Amino acid sequence: MAGNHTLEFNERNFEQEVLKSDKPVLVDFWAEWCAPCRMMAPAVEAAAEQFAGRAKIGKLNVDENQSLAGRYNIRSIPTLLLFKNGQVQEQLVGARSRDILAKLLEKNL
Repeated sequence: MAGNHTLEFNERNFEQEVLKSDKPVLVDFWAEWCAPCRMMAPAVEAAAEQFAGRAKIGKLNVDENQSLAGRYNIRSIPTLLLFKNGQVQEQLVGARSRDILAKLLEKNL
């Protein structure tokens, strides 16, 4: 369900794409059955387009990657975690607007 600019994160690529990234990475923890997650998809894609080349933005399906969801204590979705230098810097729980995502990313560039 990733868009043109939105990456798809999973257990196979998480360490390389997220933890070892030299750019900030916004990870959207979501699931197919989650209506607020689907409502947020356009905002996540818009942020991915806006910050292309400056930050990585992607989605991680919690149903398919339960160990990662557990590692980061994802209790409700959507949850967005912003990683920088392999560490969680920020956390947003619940559907958020494109503007909030943009402010979060700008602050962490």
